[in-house]
Amino acid sequence: MKEIGSQEAFDLLQRDPECIYLDVRSIPEFEQGHPVRALNIPILHFSPGMGMMPNQEFSEVVEGNLPKEAKILIGCKTGMRSAQACEIMSRLGYSDVTNVRGGFVGVMDQFGDVTEPGWSLLRLPVCSSCEENSSYEALEKKSKK
Repeated sequence: MKEIGSQEAFDLLQRDPECIYLDVRSIPEFEQGHPVRALNIPILHFSPGMGMMPNQEFSEVVEGNLPKEAKILIGCKTGMRSAQACEIMSRLGYSDVTNVRGGFVGVMDQFGDVTEPGWSLLRLPVCSSCEENSSYEALEKKSKK
């Protein structure tokens, strides 16, 4: 699996307007702040009282919105969920997926200390309001058409 750091991901997004940043964090995490131009398709949903639960429609929404030949950078909070999403998408036939190592916060060691800063700690551009077509709700609706 290909991996790049958050700074490399930002640089690539600046150079290549066709490149897609897919944020696979939960909807509340995405709404609190995400990379500029990110699309949100959670691999897990947050369920109050239950914790994180698999998004049963992840593959369907991905395939309904993202071309298989697109260059896609996949990020989450620390890089674990995004690595899982890279594997799923590769099995679905996506040929150019790259895990954003460290994601939004950063790579953490077993003690919870950041060993490599992610997007937010590098102070890369973040927004908390979504473009209308980047929210999971909009992407899910589009995939049903």
